Amino acid sequence: MSKVSYYTPEGLKKLRDELNQLKDIERPKASQAIADARDKGDLSENAEYDAAKEAQGMLEMKISKMEETLANARIIDESQLDTSKILVLSKVKIKNQTNGMEMNYTLVAESEADLASGKISVNSPIGKGLLGKSVGDVAEIKVPSGVMKFDIVEISR
Repeated sequence: MSKVSYYTPEGLKKLRDELNQLKDIERPKASQAIADARDKGDLSENAEYDAAKEAQGMLEMKISKMEETLANARIIDESQLDTSKILVLSKVKIKNQTNGMEMNYTLVAESEADLASGKISVNSPIGKGLLGKSVGDVAEIKVPSGVMKFDIVEISR
């Protein structure tokens, strides 16, 4: 059973661009590598040929997986989302009760997560712990080092 995944318009475009890169540039390179290895002689003892065939198989598998992901991708309509609770694409400001540190995150689909730019997955421990919370709530999130408590300071889009 295929799993529906949700994307922002930018995330979906990035996925399409990556797939096009694999199909239009990487696939011909893999075919050329096989042809070059084949020209070097006896295929039964040609490790370069075997490696090129294996690399092509891995590339085709990656392309197939990305095509399946794209087929099941849905764009999130931000205008329909409730801003009173934390949902996918919510921008949240949370405050760690232990050290008073404030952090800003945007909750995104797993495939778009990028901690360096403040985007965390809704499937991460923190993301799961924040979902459904409102401003003023306390999120108790179980992390590997124990339980962290965060105050929900602000929710926006």
